[in-house]
Amino acid sequence: MIDRTGLAEFLRNRREALQPEDVGMPRGQRRRTSGLRREEVAALCNMSADYYSRLERERGPQPSQQMLGSIAQGLHMSLDERDHLFRLAGHNPPPRGTSSEHISPGLLRILDRLEDTPAEIVTELGETLRQTPMGVALTGNTTQYTGPARSTGYRWFTDPASRNIYAQEEHAFLTRMYASGLREMVTLRGPGSRAAYLAGLLLDSSEEFRRVWDDHEIGIRPHEVKHFNHPEVGALELNCQRLVDPGQAHSLMVYTAVPGSESYEKLQVLSVIGAQTLR
Repeated sequence: MIDRTGLAEFLRNRREALQPEDVGMPRGQRRRTSGLRREEVAALCNMSADYYSRLERERGPQPSQQMLGSIAQGLHMSLDERDHLFRLAGHNPPPRGTSSEHISPGLLRILDRLEDTPAEIVTELGETLRQTPMGVALTGNTTQYTGPARSTGYRWFTDPASRNIYAQEEHAFLTRMYASGLREMVTLRGPGSRAAYLAGLLLDSSEEFRRVWDDHEIGIRPHEVKHFNHPEVGALELNCQRLVDPGQAHSLMVYTAVPGSESYEKLQVLSVIGAQTLR
């Protein structure tokens, strides 16, 4: 059963404890609110301000598990806080562990401070959970996919257009890398895992995947320098740094260019293009 009073008080407490800069928002002038405004939280959680306001006023319908997950992520809650939120709303908390898509507050805080840098948070299966604006400008909005297509490796073998962003000379290596990485995940997570499910789908649908899968290659790691072929700015050579959250099996991928290089200048152009696109 939903505890409306407890839920409302908990949401207000978490909202008032956060400052705009904590979640990557500008503070602005003449700010009287001690924490975040309700409309700011609503924007972070991808819901209407009216819906969120009713929760804080102990009104409205019981929020769904999907809605609660968005609120927990938008308010940068820890796993313990997320689980508490679910229980207040009358739901059992989602499972923890490597299959969880709840991003840790620490990883989110880092991402929020990378607004002028291409970066993304991905699962161990290459499913994009969050991107910076520059990340979207670089690779497109990869959070929009649903089902198996959420996985970059799955799209590589089933959607030829997904390869266009990468330089042609990288394609053969990436084909081997995605198959190798998925094989490692199947072995690590077991036959009933999502990794095994994706592998089964690809074995049924992709002759290319079947061919490289039969090679049983293991341990093929991504190159530190990635070569992109962007439709607006052309060829890009970007270094990729990876920060891993082992508890959640999430990775923060950050793409940078050598200062003074041609790719560095192109990233500056891309930041302008990306800002215009978002507007």
